[in-house]
Amino acid sequence: MSGAIRLVVGLGNPGKEYERTRHNAGFWLLERYALQSGVALRKDGKYQALVGRIGSNGAWLVLPQSFMNASGRAVQMLAGFFKITPAEILVVHDELDFAPGVAKMKQGGGIAGHNGLRDISHRLGSHDYWRLRLGIGHPGDKNAVVDYVLQKPLAEDRADIDEAIGRSIEILPLCLSGDMQGAMQKLHSVEKEKAAEKKQAEKKPVEAKAAPKPEPKLEPKVVEANPEPEKKGLFSSLFGKKK
Repeated sequence: MSGAIRLVVGLGNPGKEYERTRHNAGFWLLERYALQSGVALRKDGKYQALVGRIGSNGAWLVLPQSFMNASGRAVQMLAGFFKITPAEILVVHDELDFAPGVAKMKQGGGIAGHNGLRDISHRLGSHDYWRLRLGIGHPGDKNAVVDYVLQKPLAEDRADIDEAIGRSIEILPLCLSGDMQGAMQKLHSVEKEKAAEKKQAEKKPVEAKAAPKPEPKLEPKVVEANPEPEKKGLFSSLFGKKK
């Protein structure tokens, strides 16, 4: 089908040292998808990448093994040999501007300082490929970004990223069939629901603690100044009035 994705690229750095770092989120998704789909990823020296294919005439799965800043080499060679246009390429990568657990897809746009995207755009001569962006969060200081992306995420962040990867894998069949709008709608609808739930939670007022019941007010006991009438009444009731 025209417009179908024919090449899916996962970005990351090769080697044990980097396999669990945030920058390898793209690798995580493609490795998991290949495992679930029964696709073997094999090292191809010509492309300097791990390469697999979904079926005999299906899309290519590629994990460049030449480090992040040279990711475009394998993409350029595969796209050139099989005549794959930028609009038929989906690049999966980590995204600093999204919190862990967020996943979004778009076509084209800038590279936002991502070295893998920079090299791919340079080698393809185009920004018009699709991107599937997996949020990893931001350290809060641009000077700390390099160290941050090359560190392992916290356990709770990794769990959120894995959950986003699971949702993203669900929409890949739509991408491979050419239904990009359907894929985006399905993926982004979950993000909208999560954002709405978060907004609602922020608006919900904090329940105030019940105010303590006031202590019963003790009224002062009134002592009558002249008790004689009370005594007189008592004797009257006992003996009655003489006739």
